[in-house]
Amino acid sequence: MEYKILFLMFILIFVMPLLLLKLYSKVQKKHPPCPRKLPILGHLHHLVGHLPHIALEKLSKVHGPLMLLQLGSVPTLVISSANVAREIFKPHDLIFSSRPQSYAGKRLTYGCNDITLAPYGEYWREVRKIVILELLSVKRVLSFRSTREEEVELMVNSIVRCSPKPVNLSELTLDLANNVICRVAFGTKYDDIEGCNGKVKPKVHEILDVTQSLLGEFNVADFYPWLGWFVNKVNGVDLRLKKNFREIDEFLDKIIEEHREIIVDHETIVDVLLRLQKDPDQTIALTNNQVKAILMDMFVAGTDTSSATLVWIMTELIKNPSIMKRAQDEVRRVVKGKQRVEESDLPKLSYLKLIIKETLRLHPPAPLLVPRETTEPCKIGEYEIPAKTRVFINAKAIATDPNVWDNPNDFEPKRFMDSSIDYKGHDFELIPFGIGRRGCPGINFAILLVEITLANFLYCFDWSLPKGMTTDDIDVVEAIGITMHKKEPLLLLAIPRSFSTSICSP
Repeated sequence: MEYKILFLMFILIFVMPLLLLKLYSKVQKKHPPCPRKLPILGHLHHLVGHLPHIALEKLSKVHGPLMLLQLGSVPTLVISSANVAREIFKPHDLIFSSRPQSYAGKRLTYGCNDITLAPYGEYWREVRKIVILELLSVKRVLSFRSTREEEVELMVNSIVRCSPKPVNLSELTLDLANNVICRVAFGTKYDDIEGCNGKVKPKVHEILDVTQSLLGEFNVADFYPWLGWFVNKVNGVDLRLKKNFREIDEFLDKIIEEHREIIVDHETIVDVLLRLQKDPDQTIALTNNQVKAILMDMFVAGTDTSSATLVWIMTELIKNPSIMKRAQDEVRRVVKGKQRVEESDLPKLSYLKLIIKETLRLHPPAPLLVPRETTEPCKIGEYEIPAKTRVFINAKAIATDPNVWDNPNDFEPKRFMDSSIDYKGHDFELIPFGIGRRGCPGINFAILLVEITLANFLYCFDWSLPKGMTTDDIDVVEAIGITMHKKEPLLLLAIPRSFSTSICSP
């Protein structure tokens, strides 16, 4: 009897306070709303069979623009409105500036030593400074003008040669972006653009296709770190990652060695990185692997964004012929019979810029942006957000929010005519390139390529659908991946204007 009384006293004195403290802690910590979760899966089942940004947008309409989900074993904050994004990033951008270490990303970017996936810290700050001040400064991006114009002209020529057969704009624009990136990064390119079918892809393009696929596909390890290593060995993902990384590494090693042995008058991006690597005044001494990781970033981020945006623009224009005609009239009036559109003409093409802005609203290159991760606990309004929480910013949901935009799902460039909203990260209503510290540093590079290419498309050609197709046949289905490509290739007929055949052909 005495033993039982002593045991009860022990419970009351020692155990009960702990239980009450735990209960109090749970009551005090209020998390954002979420749907009911399943054991083990959490809320992961909501994403199965759906594009993630669409599935998360549907959930947000039920549970609100700020949700805390459990995706596998990973707490995940989902932001789906401009007001919530503003409330978080205005005061807490620093806390929300790190990145989760994805399984594929860590293995393909030399341990996340690139600028996109590197965790927040001294290394990332210094590399970002290098990218902004040295690699993609306004001055350097403008210095690539001749490269952009030459590659666009080559592409126009290839389209002329293919007429009247349909051209695959999905392939053409990706080849264009790859060629421009190769030339500005390495001083050479690895393929001549051919507008007709039957072209064999160069090895480097095949390698990068696999890289982008591996980075964009679902990986068990990103949601169950304790299980993923085993699953990836069994399902062959590890073998694919090792093979792809080996091919990337060999390719970049060869490029770097070639550039170490030559002295150039006009620096490419790899030359700049090698110069900085030798500079004793640099805060960090770049290793070879870090140089290669930065170069990888240029390819993966640079090619997909420009290509996908151009394809979506042409898709929307072919579906909206009156908008296309207005854009063509503007370009042809401004350029007035010159051989081609030059970059000096672009500032005068105001309607063309509205079209690009509206396309980025409806079709942001990365609809969930690149995931972020909190570095410490913080409070958003009444809600507690734990440290090491993964963060999804649904840029597509924000840009089509009916509380902000009239007719949000319609393609209406005129909506921006009297609007000061821009896409460079200052306006939370439109953030296709991200916001805050982790915003994309390559905006100017990507947009200039999109502008000069689109202007020449509209100037040199009249566009129509292949025989037997109507605008109702054009799909706007999105593909799964790190970049939101159109699922099916865009095939269009390009009819050269009367001057184009003689002026733009080789």
